[in-house]
This record gives sequence, C-alpha cells and structure tokens, in this order.
Amino acid sequence: MPMMEELSLQYRGTYEETVAIIQESRRFGNLFGVEISTRMLEIFQHPERGIKVIHIAGTNGKGSVSAFLCEMLKEAGYQTGMFVSPHVVDFRERIRVNGRMIGKEDVTRIGRRLLEQEMNLSPTMFDYCFLMALLYFHEQNCDVAVIETGLGGRRDSTNALPTPAVSVITNIGYDHMEILGHSLEEIAREKAGILKKGTRLILGSQPKEVRKVLLEEAKRAGVSSIQVVDPREITDRKYRGGRQFFTFRGYEQLSMSLLGTHQYENAAAAILAAREFFAAEQKETTMNSYIRQGIARARWRGRMEVLSEHPFLMVDGAHNRNGVAALGDSLRTLFPGERFHFVMGVMADKDYEEMVELLLPLALDFKTVTLESDRSLKAKDLAACIRAKGGRAEEGNFPDCLIAKVKGEKTIAFGSLYFIGEIERLYEK
Repeated sequence: MPMMEELSLQYRGTYEETVAIIQESRRFGNLFGVEISTRMLEIFQHPERGIKVIHIAGTNGKGSVSAFLCEMLKEAGYQTGMFVSPHVVDFRERIRVNGRMIGKEDVTRIGRRLLEQEMNLSPTMFDYCFLMALLYFHEQNCDVAVIETGLGGRRDSTNALPTPAVSVITNIGYDHMEILGHSLEEIAREKAGILKKGTRLILGSQPKEVRKVLLEEAKRAGVSSIQVVDPREITDRKYRGGRQFFTFRGYEQLSMSLLGTHQYENAAAAILAAREFFAAEQKETTMNSYIRQGIARARWRGRMEVLSEHPFLMVDGAHNRNGVAALGDSLRTLFPGERFHFVMGVMADKDYEEMVELLLPLALDFKTVTLESDRSLKAKDLAACIRAKGGRAEEGNFPDCLIAKVKGEKTIAFGSLYFIGEIERLYEK
C-alpha cells in the first residue's frame, strides 16, 4: 500500500486502496481544518458554489437531525446531499444524495483526483471526505446539502463554507475536551463558531449556561433569526409497535422509527430547521406534508437500532456521558421496570466511568469488549472498573456475548461507533 508521500501524480489505486489511503491520513492536521478546506476549495474551483447549505453542529444528535432533514428536503423535491461522520459499516455512508450512498466508482474517481493533486497541504481524512462530498454534490447538481461538522465548529473543516441558509446547534455536552475546552461554556463557544451573519439559527434545548453563551455568540455573529426547541411543546409522546409518536407545534401524532426519548427533540429541531428553509424558499403552503413524511421515513443506523427481536438485541452508538444518559432515559421509558445485559466497547479517552455509573441501576450485568483500535480501552480494565463500582462484569466473548442466555431478557450493545459497526457487519452476514 503506497504511503501518502510516495503517491505519484498518476495514482491509479482501486476503490479499496483509495479508501485505505484516505482513512490512514492523519487524524489531526498541521493546520486547522477550516484553513485546509479553504485552500482546497480554492484549488478545486469552489464546488460548493450554487448549493444551499444547512450546517449542523453539536455534541449529540447531529446525525439524527441530518437524517430527518434530508428526508423532508427529498420529499419536497430537492436534490439533497448529506455529509456526515463517522460511518458505521461502509465508508460511503458519509456521502449521500437523496439517501443513496456515493458509488464505489465515484469514490475511486474523485479520490484519485484528490490524491493526484499537488496541494502543499497535509489534509486529514476528514478534509478529504469533506471535499469529496462537495465535488460529488456539485456533479450531482444538488440543490441543497445538509452538512454535519466533524469536531467543534469554529476551526472545523466544514466552516470554510459560505453563510448557510440555516444553522442548527444540537445538544452540547462534554466531548473532545482536550481540543474544545474543559467547560460547557468553552465548548459552546467553539460550536457557535459556525454562525455567520444572515444565517437562521435553530438551537436544541440546552443547559441554561450553554444557551446564554450560544445566544450571545449568535447576536455577535449577526444571525438573522433564532428559534429554540422547548421540550414542553413536545406532547402526546407514545411508543407503539416499534415506533414513537408525538405532537409538536400543530403537527399532531407525528410518527417516527428512530427510537429514544432524545429523538423527540432531534425531530423538533429538524422540523424548525425545515420550516425556516421552506419559508425562505416560499414553500410554506406545501411544507406540512413534506415534514410529516420526512419524519416518518427517516432512518439512522446504529442509534437505538433493534437488530433482532428474538433474541432481543439493540445497538446504540452512545459514546459519551450525554449519549449514555439519553440511552438510559430511553430504556426506562420504552421498557419500564426491565433490566438489561449491557455489552460495552469504548475508547480509552472517553468518560467511561460516568457512563458505567449511569447504567448500573439498569444492568443485570456487563460484558466488555476490546475494540480493534490503538485508542481502545482494554476489556479487562473496563470490567475491573465496573466491578469496582459494584456491578457484575466480565470480558465478553464476541459475538456470543450479544445473545442473552435467558429467554425474554434484552441485550443492549453500546459504545464507540467502531464497535457498533462490527456488530452491524456481523448481522449483515
């Protein structure tokens, strides 16, 4: 496999080789992502021009909000691009048009073009993926693109984009603190760095101190309008037949397949963002059906996804404190009074002790798994941590640990999306 510095200007690698080289690019660059992307967009003659953008930042919920929005826009007849990260199973999940993943031949062709180009930069994997997405959206004549930030906001590669039609900031919590800051206020300021003069802003519900910072930053940036999700407006919440139902701002008994109490607020944020976008496009009179159908049809892999009913297996990419808190609240609501077998695989740099404490009251036991990553927390160390906190835990024999030994008991596998991806691949086979 050729290393980056060994690539010739006539690189002709296969799809697998191209993806491998991109994925092996450094995780963090020698410049901020926004600086690298700004230069790359100039080199490739600004493929983003002519594409309206909905830009999404936050700690949790970005992917779900993106999925809801893309379905609504597609329902309205827009050629809609979506750029998200990370992928769960297939690299191509990151780049989609109207819900369809980018083709392997397109990844190979655009990837070759990127790798052949002399740029005098050191792009990261994320930088390459972001530009590949924009080049593909340009080729596909996309009208609008839903773009999710990778890390943070102000310095993120995606912040090289011009003023978005709508900006969304979802729930903010503690994550990547070594880069974004050690307080929620510091993290909020970094996330608010995506805000530009004239954009319309949708805020997910936030802790009081975070909301204060975000509103200050929005005013400073010159945001044209602000709407905030108020959970009290989300009523008639029900779980029935594997789907959730709710009412929000005049939309009665909306139905969605995405599970979890947190998805109500994600759906509400997407509804507000869609309403803002459709209003600017003068589609108010027809938007209600687009919104209803979009909420109903949205899917999002690896987020409280039931892979098997008998035996019951749910997977969830909850990999930080906020995500695990949402998982715990959702399990209490969906399956009141039940306790669960948890299978857990996380990275060592995550707040795994707090994650364990949140789920201990719901746990029959834990099985721990070491992931195939240098950053993985060792299964034996995680199991020892759980036992020290009073829980039952042992290293899991993967994949046998995914199946509950007692009929009727439920297994919940959670943690890093790398781990969830391993399980998804197993079930695909």
